[in-house]
Amino acid sequence: MSTNPFVQLCVWPGTVLGDSTPEDFENFFLEEMTVRVKYHTEVKTRPDLDVTGLPVPETGGRNDLFFFVHNEDSGKFAVPRLAMGIRWWEDVIKYNDNSHLYEREFIEAHPPTW
Repeated sequence: MSTNPFVQLCVWPGTVLGDSTPEDFENFFLEEMTVRVKYHTEVKTRPDLDVTGLPVPETGGRNDLFFFVHNEDSGKFAVPRLAMGIRWWEDVIKYNDNSHLYEREFIEAHPPTW
């Protein structure tokens, strides 16, 4: 059993850390929403796929920011995150089948937790 309290991975599409530090990012959520988060990484998306499974030109390359939410804070974060466009990792790759947007290695390193 893992003792890591940061298990729920979140995706904030189209977001960059920019000049902020991971600590700035984490403090923003703590101060604004009283939610503990841990910055994880940023990933460039792969192209969208058309109905035949071929890449759609001029898509992909969006920067998505990934972070973990503390287990105890997931419930109070569930609704407010929606207004910011933040999605649970499982909703992105498992339930909405957007796994094609991310490299296979990234998905394998971040399996769904539910």
